[in-house]
Amino acid sequence: MPLTTFEEVMPYGEFIEYVTSTGYMPPWTPDEEYAHFVGERVLSAEELEVLSLWVLEGKPEGNPDDNPGVPDFPSGSQIGVPDQVWAMPEPYLHGGDMTEQYQVFVLPTESENNLAIRGMEVRPGNNKVAHHAILGLDVTGTAMQLDAADPDPGYESFGGFGFNAESNFFGAWVPGAMALEYPPGMGRTVPAGADILLQMHYGPSPIDEVDQTQINVFYAEGPIEREVETAIMTPQDLDSFFYLPANQVRTFHGTLDVPADLSLLSIAPHCHLIGESWEVFATSPSNQDTIPLISIPQWDFNWQGFFTFPTLTKIPAGYTLHGIASYDNTEDNPFNPSSPPINVTYGEGTLDEMFFIFFDYVLYEEGDETIALGPNVPEACPEDLTMDGIVSVDDILMMLSDFGCLENCAADVDLDNAVTIADLLLMLTKFGEGC
Repeated sequence: MPLTTFEEVMPYGEFIEYVTSTGYMPPWTPDEEYAHFVGERVLSAEELEVLSLWVLEGKPEGNPDDNPGVPDFPSGSQIGVPDQVWAMPEPYLHGGDMTEQYQVFVLPTESENNLAIRGMEVRPGNNKVAHHAILGLDVTGTAMQLDAADPDPGYESFGGFGFNAESNFFGAWVPGAMALEYPPGMGRTVPAGADILLQMHYGPSPIDEVDQTQINVFYAEGPIEREVETAIMTPQDLDSFFYLPANQVRTFHGTLDVPADLSLLSIAPHCHLIGESWEVFATSPSNQDTIPLISIPQWDFNWQGFFTFPTLTKIPAGYTLHGIASYDNTEDNPFNPSSPPINVTYGEGTLDEMFFIFFDYVLYEEGDETIALGPNVPEACPEDLTMDGIVSVDDILMMLSDFGCLENCAADVDLDNAVTIADLLLMLTKFGEGC
């Protein structure tokens, strides 16, 4: 439905009030009270009340002179004009036989020099069948040989790229994901002469569909000083074998040890249709400190994402990353694709299941906590410990709970590795101000 004019919106007033009051719209699965992310699609209580009052009062039109008009939405990119576009060399036909397909396409960079990437943006050519995309790197020419041996564009490969690539996770796209520009000095490096690997997962379709996905590339002005890496929590990191019997609800707990001080940029839990909820956090060796990372109380397979933190988020060395996911393989789960339920194991197909958490990170440097992420995000102020946009009593209470800390201190405002009266005085000078 178009919602660009009052005449278009007004007939849907009661419907809009209902889907917003229930939390179904706007689509945003993370719990905003657990952790914040760039681009949150959340309506405040005051905004919800405005919608309800509008409907209660008969849906009157406001002053037409105050109408700002239709927004000028960007076309071709979320973040600007790309420096280069890597595209599938030719269209790919996904047959209408209700089967899924993993197809890898080889995109030559044809560069004699290393490429310093400050941002990448996957633009799917056909959202009707594009389920997700994984990017990789090949410096051996192996992928080109596999492509040449397959009569179709690209080559078929379920579960990875079919060989040990230089990078098996150089980037990704899922529906709803926002493009990320790395802060100055950070990014990813493509080796000279490397081929980009684009693995497309196409969902089942009753009719033939054609896709030609492309990748917008944004180059850094100088060399990459801090390489962005990806850590992945997989079923191998779980406390029990990943198996989902029919008519059962099961919960799995994965852990990863943190060997060095890290700064997280983004996080992405991933499972399929019978996934129910996620909680990801980090704990100190003594379990005296917990860093909440993301909570998704009601998993929605159709609204996934790579969730970017407002600022770089420090995870100290010695901490442990925890990922807890629940799966409902019963008839009570309206999203269960099988009726009656069947036993489900790990697999690449949509009717199979997965347990993955992707963490993008750089090695920590002093001051990382103040580096903002996302498009047009203002510098954060270190005094805003709760990251709610204002220095308030909540921040002072959080500081007092950490007062006296001498190492890896969450409330270390002046970055001297301790929480002292100096931090409290600095906070008081900012009290009541927005960030």
